[in-house]
Amino acid sequence: MQVKSNRSLSSLTAGALIAGVYPGRRPGQGNAGLFRKLGWARRALADAGFEGSSGQVAVLPAAGADLPPRIVFVGLGDEVDLETLRQAAGAGRRAVDDVDVVATTLHQTPIDGAGGAVLEGLALAGYRFDAYRSRAVARPEPVFEFLGGSPVEEKAVARAMVVVEAVSLARDLVNEPSAAKGPMAFAERVASAANGSGLSVDVWDAERLAAERMGGILGVGAGSDMPPCLLVLTHKPRRARRRLALVGKGITFDSGGLSLKTAQFMETMKTDMSGAAAVCAAAIAIARLGLPIELVAYAPLAENMPGGGAQRPGDVLKIRNGKTIEVLNTDAEGRLVLADALSLAAETGPDLIVDVATLTGACRVALGDKIGGLFGTDGAVPQVAAAARSAGERLWPLPLPADYRSNIDSEIADMKNTGGSRYGGAIAAALLLQEFVGDSEWAHMDIAGPARAEKGEHYVSKGGTGFGVRTLLELAESLGQQ
Repeated sequence: MQVKSNRSLSSLTAGALIAGVYPGRRPGQGNAGLFRKLGWARRALADAGFEGSSGQVAVLPAAGADLPPRIVFVGLGDEVDLETLRQAAGAGRRAVDDVDVVATTLHQTPIDGAGGAVLEGLALAGYRFDAYRSRAVARPEPVFEFLGGSPVEEKAVARAMVVVEAVSLARDLVNEPSAAKGPMAFAERVASAANGSGLSVDVWDAERLAAERMGGILGVGAGSDMPPCLLVLTHKPRRARRRLALVGKGITFDSGGLSLKTAQFMETMKTDMSGAAAVCAAAIAIARLGLPIELVAYAPLAENMPGGGAQRPGDVLKIRNGKTIEVLNTDAEGRLVLADALSLAAETGPDLIVDVATLTGACRVALGDKIGGLFGTDGAVPQVAAAARSAGERLWPLPLPADYRSNIDSEIADMKNTGGSRYGGAIAAALLLQEFVGDSEWAHMDIAGPARAEKGEHYVSKGGTGFGVRTLLELAESLGQQ
């Protein structure tokens, strides 16, 4: 994408202009002159039922001279923050999706970081996954013109571009069909994307996994013709201030194993590696921005299939830290691969471990499709929650009650991989993960709902959302400032 600054309406080359409007159809910053030129705009907006509420969009043709052909009015509401601007920019861009050169005044909103948020919204709204269409239409590189006000700082533009690239990579990985992203293929794709970032890349194959006592990953991957692996990405700047470990669930397809899912619930299971996609994309962004933190990202990758070697209900797996898990439901597999990776991460003694996973349908039932669950230690949860708020990604803290730990007690092993009840499933899964983080500060993001969008809106396209990438990047930036 190209980003330009422009001082006057008359010199715009854009095919559309996105302008913010406050309730009562009051012009947003930088739009008073536009409303004067379009004296009829307020009446037309009123006739269209447009009040300026957050989320409202109205497209009007510009009959006056020296204006782009279409004016896109986007409602800002009474309380404007960076996410409001991000969504408004995305909604405006989506309303004129056929236009390749788009101008906006939204960046003039008096909020720190406005320009970067607007650019993120504009660019992410144009995301498409067309790799498998026989007649995919090639689109020109988008151009965004920031009209009036102070030019957006180069640093903010550069960061926004890195964010957009990272979120788009995560979306691409999630949307890719499972046959093309088996564990090793996924690792190779990420390694290619990380080229030039400064990250070191290591891939542990099945033989190495066995030598390293990674029984959870091996057990989950045993039923597939595509062997499992562990992808490790490392960023070690010279003057690192803090040490962060990221772990992302990477089930490249989840059939449920022998505890087979129904056909309906298998339809979207190519997305069950959304946590690994978010963690890997965030790691690449952190390295590209040169953040002063030491980072190791772990993506345990496996395909959960019911082949002849598949684990059976009643089998017991031994995890890297020596603890054992009785597998009563092979469709509760994400916590098994995470257990190995969390054990490995904890051994290095990081300041903070964060895992990201499409872990439980129970969390989606509790919080819906747009909010993720957040569990963890008292020191970690506030840090991750603050990063999510800054990033505009919604997480809701959920408890880890000690008296619920008995729900995962096993008669023959240290624990079982189910909670023994249809209730509290997200808590049971998180309590199991807690067994593998040792004394580390740790947070667990259950993104089963927001990892995938059933329909597009504002800057989110249908399919993989890349949820979690921006939160992890914000978290890394805050750690680097401590």
